[in-house]
Amino acid sequence: MRHAVILTALIATLALAPAAPRYNVLFLMADDMNNSMSCYGHPIVKTPNLDRLASRGVRFERAYCQYPLCGPSRNSMLTGLYPNSEGILTNGQIFRQTIPSHVSLPQAFRLSGYFAGRIGKMYHYNVPNSIGTNGHDDPGSWEMELNPAGCDRLEEEPDIFSLVKGQFGGTLSWYASPRPDERHTDGLMAADAEWVLERCARQKDRPFFLAVGFFRPHTPYVAPRPYFDRFPVADMPVIRGVEEDQKDVPKAALASRHKVQDEMTDDLRRQAVQAYFASATFMDAQVGKVLAALDRLGLAESTIIVFTSDHGYHLGEHGLWQKLSLFEGSARVPLFIVAPGVAKAGAVAKAPVGLLDLYPTLAELCGVKAPDNLQGQSLVPMLRDPSSDGRGWALSQITLPGRGGKVARTGYSLRTPRWRYTEWGEAAAEGRELYDHDADPKEITNLAERPEHAAAVAELSGQLRAAIKASLPPSGTVPQVGTNLWAPNLTNP
Repeated sequence: MRHAVILTALIATLALAPAAPRYNVLFLMADDMNNSMSCYGHPIVKTPNLDRLASRGVRFERAYCQYPLCGPSRNSMLTGLYPNSEGILTNGQIFRQTIPSHVSLPQAFRLSGYFAGRIGKMYHYNVPNSIGTNGHDDPGSWEMELNPAGCDRLEEEPDIFSLVKGQFGGTLSWYASPRPDERHTDGLMAADAEWVLERCARQKDRPFFLAVGFFRPHTPYVAPRPYFDRFPVADMPVIRGVEEDQKDVPKAALASRHKVQDEMTDDLRRQAVQAYFASATFMDAQVGKVLAALDRLGLAESTIIVFTSDHGYHLGEHGLWQKLSLFEGSARVPLFIVAPGVAKAGAVAKAPVGLLDLYPTLAELCGVKAPDNLQGQSLVPMLRDPSSDGRGWALSQITLPGRGGKVARTGYSLRTPRWRYTEWGEAAAEGRELYDHDADPKEITNLAERPEHAAAVAELSGQLRAAIKASLPPSGTVPQVGTNLWAPNLTNP
């Protein structure tokens, strides 16, 4: 019945079809996925489907989220605005509360005559509790929403191990399921995506923007047991030298630490890493099913494909787990763009880019009218020539809670091809960090206070402040939830 109702609505809107054919868009997104993939050089994790996708387009070596937390990152990406300009700095909010007149990325496609549909998580969801619901979705962005819920949500929660009993979404937790792929939420989503693509293939006179937001590998790390079996626990890596690593790092940089994670044994650490890798490879398999359907239906040559994640993910680096830091492991994301006839197949772009760049890129590729206040850059020049420099940097930020009744303070991090430079608090009052990625890709040695790097710090600090200024709305005031402090002149396409 659910599918029949949706199909009726899809057919009823065919009158909106544009006059000329345009690229379709298949937007694939993982949740909490770092760059642990074979195509990014990981020595253990094998992701054959994502590897094949990367070989069909451009793989971005240095892609970064603008805020390493699900809700703010996704709102920024889908509005094409920095968190400072769309006003979403925590989970559980959506940009309609701060800039209600803004046109989102999928909404722009919808208003340009595209069928715009979503399966799973694109805006923020509380995982796992929101699985099967619309979560913190934006109804104006879509004309179809599918929210399947599988055994991982409906049957298996009593069996999931957690560091804190009964807590899953924000606590390390995992389970090797005895049930097959097709019973799990991400497996159901892959099947739903195939169903939607089959119907889109029949309607050749209307392009589609289909977003598929997988929930894995977000904790709880639940996947069928065969994926766990690929990663023997004894072979899982454990980060060493954490205490020495933390000595030259500002306290603010480690604010995402949790005592329960600090107290894990090495065996638990290995189990957590095993479960995360299992969940990532399970998600890769579901991506493969969607891509196979696209190819089988003859849609590949007319469809732009994007794959990314909302932020990176720590697995013990610097003593941290999950996200909410400004280190490379938390801010960096995987990003592939396949654009037939435009993107150079199998190429690698090394210039730093951000998730907010996807909106202007897709709008340009598809001839879709976008708001004139977007703050990202189009990546089309990099798709044509992966050696292009683009803007030359990416900006990420995080807001930490205030202490002792003080207001919250923000950390900002600038990533250039060589450096990561981070300042904590107003005028770096709570510390700064400088890492030379040419010599120190794991960001072990903080060079910020070394005299021989004073010139680099001064130059990068100036760049950072210019980037922060560029991230602000014209008013210079970050919009607040429940208000509309910034209402730019936008005209719906």
